[in-house]
Amino acid sequence: MEDPGHDLEKQGRLIGDLRQVIENAEELLKNTGQYDSLPYQSARAKLAQALLAATEELERFEETQLDRMIQATQEANSRHNDLTGEAKVFRAFN
Repeated sequence: MEDPGHDLEKQGRLIGDLRQVIENAEELLKNTGQYDSLPYQSARAKLAQALLAATEELERFEETQLDRMIQATQEANSRHNDLTGEAKVFRAFN
């Protein structure tokens, strides 16, 4: 069984890689706007569609990751009987 921390690290790297791909695709779209031949237009349309799908997937990944972090913090708060807001915040960042 793999370490859950290792899985979170892999997910973090995946999210970072996906962000970089999205940024590169956005830059490519900006830099090829002046080309108006049919092959360029077709390629740009496909890239724009893939970019939209990747951006939506990244949002889902980030929301899922955030939900997991919130759940883990709430479980830790419960386990350690953190009752004050200060204790809960401290637990969230440790």
